[in-house]
Amino acid sequence: MVKPILFQLVGYQNSGKTTSMYEVINRLSTQGYKVVTIKHHGHGGKPDMVENKDSGRHVDAGAFASLIEGEGRVLLQAEKADWRLAEQIQLVTALNPDTILIEGHKHEVFPKAVLLRDERDLHLLEELTNIKVILSRRPELASMLQKKLSYPVYSEVEDFYSWIVNYVETAVLFSNKQNHSDIKK
Repeated sequence: MVKPILFQLVGYQNSGKTTSMYEVINRLSTQGYKVVTIKHHGHGGKPDMVENKDSGRHVDAGAFASLIEGEGRVLLQAEKADWRLAEQIQLVTALNPDTILIEGHKHEVFPKAVLLRDERDLHLLEELTNIKVILSRRPELASMLQKKLSYPVYSEVEDFYSWIVNYVETAVLFSNKQNHSDIKK
């Protein structure tokens, strides 16, 4: 079994994470990659659940999880005090994706893209690990950072999206090649 490639998009609220996720998902899926996403609900409280449908009612009645399927679509609702990212990854890995894109969870250790709103967000570059690429929509800030950092910094979103797609594609190809050589042994 090929392990999926994990990649994070992180930054503060209104930095462009959701728009970037949409673009990267669209580009990878258009090229035939199976993409699964995990999004951190960082707005406080629980994400919305369909309360008046059977699966929501099952969870309300005490079920740990409720899965519903219809015409090829599967919805899973599960209730637990705290879901660690590792547990979420384990759940979606069962779907056998090529890649798992994670929006948020900025302090996790996976390869990540950091989206900076402005200079106030620069402290993230010291606090976060495994940064692979940065997007700053302020060209002057991107230029200054590019001179100081060893990884790419973009101010143009098209270049940023292309870099991420290329990174994921390369990692998937490498992973598949490794898997095939392991099978031959």
